[in-house]
Amino acid sequence: MTTKERYAGVIKWFQENKPIAETELQYHDPFQLLIAVILSAQCTDKRVNMITPALFEAFPTPQDLAAATPEEVYTYIKSVSYPNNKSKHLVGMARTLIEQFNGVVPSEIEDLQKLPGVGRKTANVIASVVFNKEAMAVDTHVFRVSNRIGLTNHSKTPLETEKTLVKNIPGHLLPIAHHWLILHGRYICMARKPNCLECGIRPYCKYYNHNQKNNAEE
Repeated sequence: MTTKERYAGVIKWFQENKPIAETELQYHDPFQLLIAVILSAQCTDKRVNMITPALFEAFPTPQDLAAATPEEVYTYIKSVSYPNNKSKHLVGMARTLIEQFNGVVPSEIEDLQKLPGVGRKTANVIASVVFNKEAMAVDTHVFRVSNRIGLTNHSKTPLETEKTLVKNIPGHLLPIAHHWLILHGRYICMARKPNCLECGIRPYCKYYNHNQKNNAEE
C-alpha cells in the first residue's frame, strides 16, 4: 500500500464515519479555550473541564486574570498537572494579551506563540479551532497514532509529524483531521493496547497489517 493510498483510505473512512469531530474541552470564547488548552498540557480534558467553570467565573476576562497573582490562580487549578508553572503562565498570558494585543486573542500562530505557556501545539489548536486556519496541532495522541498507522514514517518529533501530515492532508481538512486523530487515539488506538477489532481504519493501518502478517506466519 502506498502512502497516498493509506491517507486516502483513512481520510475517506473518517469523513464517512466521523463527519463531526470537535475538541472535548468546554469553553465559550477564544480566551476560555486558550486557558483550557494551556491547562490541558500533560493533563486530561476531563480533569480540565472539572476545574475551569470556577476559574472562568473568577477570571472572566483577560483584565481580571492579569490583575490576579499566580498564587490566587493556583487555588483554582491545583488539581491539574504542573499547577505552579501553569498559574504563572496563565497570569503572564493574560498580561501579554493586554500589553501586546489589546486583550484580544490573536489569530496568527506566530503571535500566539508570544504568549507565556503557548507553544506551537497550543498555538495550532487555537488557530485551527477558533479561526479555522489550516494548522495541524500534534499532541501525544496525534504523534502516536500517526506513526502507528503509518501516516508518518517513524517521525522523531512533533514538528516532523506536523510537517508530514500537513503535506499529505488537504488543507481544508486539517482542522477536523486534528480531532479525528486525537479522538481515535483517546478511544480506539490507545497507547498500551489499541482496540484493533473496533477500528474502522485497520485495513489501512501499518501496525495492524504487520501484526496480521506475523500472526499468519506463526
